[in-house]
Amino acid sequence: MKIESKEINLNSKGEFDIIDLANEIKEFVKKSDIQEGIINIQILHTTAAILVNENEPLLLKDIKKHLENHASKNSEYLHNNLEIRTVNICEEECLNGHSHCRAIYLPSNVCLNIIKGQLQLGRWQNIMFIELDHDRPRKIQLQLIGQ
Repeated sequence: MKIESKEINLNSKGEFDIIDLANEIKEFVKKSDIQEGIINIQILHTTAAILVNENEPLLLKDIKKHLENHASKNSEYLHNNLEIRTVNICEEECLNGHSHCRAIYLPSNVCLNIIKGQLQLGRWQNIMFIELDHDRPRKIQLQLIGQ
């Protein structure tokens, strides 16, 4: 059994910035020499997500619209009321209840198969990072386990 790990650091450009990570992850798998196994791809944030889907511009607009409809910035969120909220408040706290609520619809990690040294993705599948909040540095961890 072999385990390989990698961290991807990126800077998002703002709300609904979508970055396709598939090629970088495929290259990581290829360099690992693991022929059979799994890779876990995990975002280390609560207001961003990892998405396996089609990277098609109109679909990405539909996803954005869907998330806006289910967790609008214009709704009221108790998380944003710093007069009553008493935990997890930092100096540069932003009012982002909508971003956290959008994240409940999307995964924080995905696990994919490696077969014959190849990352297994369907014809139209890509692995994408999606920013649900504002621009900021983000970290994604990869862990590849196999032989």
